[in-house]
Amino acid sequence: MSTKRENLIVGLDIGTTKICAIVGSATEDGLDIVGIGTAPSKGLRKGVVINIESTVEAIRKALQEAELMAGCEIKSVFAGIAGGHIKGLNSQGVIAVKNREVTQEDIRRVIDAAKAIAIPMDREVIHILPQEFIIDDQDGIKEPLGMSGVRLEAKVHIVTGAVASAQNIIKSCQRSGVDVADIALEQLASSEAVLSPDEKELGVAMVDIGGGTTDVAIFSEGAIKHTAVLSLGGNHLTNDIAVGLRTPMAEAEMIKQKYGCCLAAMIGKDETIEVPSVGGREPRVLSRQLLAEILEPRVEEIFTLVNREIVRSGFEDMIASGVVLTGGSVILPGMPELAEQIFNLPVRRGVPQGIGGLIDVVNSPIYATGVGLVKYGSRNLQTKNFSIGQENIFDKVIRRMKDWFGEFF
Repeated sequence: MSTKRENLIVGLDIGTTKICAIVGSATEDGLDIVGIGTAPSKGLRKGVVINIESTVEAIRKALQEAELMAGCEIKSVFAGIAGGHIKGLNSQGVIAVKNREVTQEDIRRVIDAAKAIAIPMDREVIHILPQEFIIDDQDGIKEPLGMSGVRLEAKVHIVTGAVASAQNIIKSCQRSGVDVADIALEQLASSEAVLSPDEKELGVAMVDIGGGTTDVAIFSEGAIKHTAVLSLGGNHLTNDIAVGLRTPMAEAEMIKQKYGCCLAAMIGKDETIEVPSVGGREPRVLSRQLLAEILEPRVEEIFTLVNREIVRSGFEDMIASGVVLTGGSVILPGMPELAEQIFNLPVRRGVPQGIGGLIDVVNSPIYATGVGLVKYGSRNLQTKNFSIGQENIFDKVIRRMKDWFGEFF
């Protein structure tokens, strides 16, 4: 295995409910998934690290499991970042082209001009994603290098996050004994794994419903147009069940996974479930319909908030190919059906595509972000080679985030 170690890429999805490490190997044909490790996550709340010790413990466990399966040693990872502190905004910059032909230096300058916006001290730029370039009056240009013109304009999507949250993710990884090669926004990673190029071109909204957050990414004409993170997720569903059925959280989670359904109309009238009680009381038998009546309003609320976010972004008319749902919570029966009622658009569940290796193992919305981080990492390794020196990892990651463009071309 040691001979193949150079082209191994590891994605680390640090989620609110689980931490998942996925090892991919770059082959001639693309990417093979060769190892996977998961551990329950206890140190995060709504996508943000609140307890470094517990997070480190869980990361170690997930990495060990993945190392065993892949038969390798993991040295560095591509980590995902999420949480309500993430903000995305669109910006543009204009420059004069020096020699009437666009060079790499011109592209760098125009992106610099586009990112010259006021960002508060406690926030850091995580991604600068070019949407399109405009030369003189010709718009819709994806790759301006070498084209003739006198005026170059760039439209970009800038994603910023709280510095402290990014630092805590990097700290947690370092204490687990691995370097962070880069940090990527979780919904961008998920969209790498579950969306097809056609969907991104036609226009699509990807909704990743995790344990602590719901992440939204809107694509149109092949470029990212809008990103948002809502602090609602599958944990709220579990909490509602625990309160509504008066049962402990752990049992509520099991009931959700085993019997949950978020459309009461899909359930037969006579279906029942057994619910364990709190404090050693006898378990009770309740109608499964009752469970659906607890879940349906909450899922409806999540979708309504997402829909409001899409309308607010102004891109609601651009998502012709519909909505793709991914993330662990969308395994619940009735999710796509309920979403179609609220969005009035075609909806499908998204699972990782375009990979080889352990396909059957990762063939679930749960692993979308992990597989996406591997795909993100492999593309960035192909386009840019970077050396990991001895400098402070945080400065290095931040500097590279600022240096890297064309991430999404």
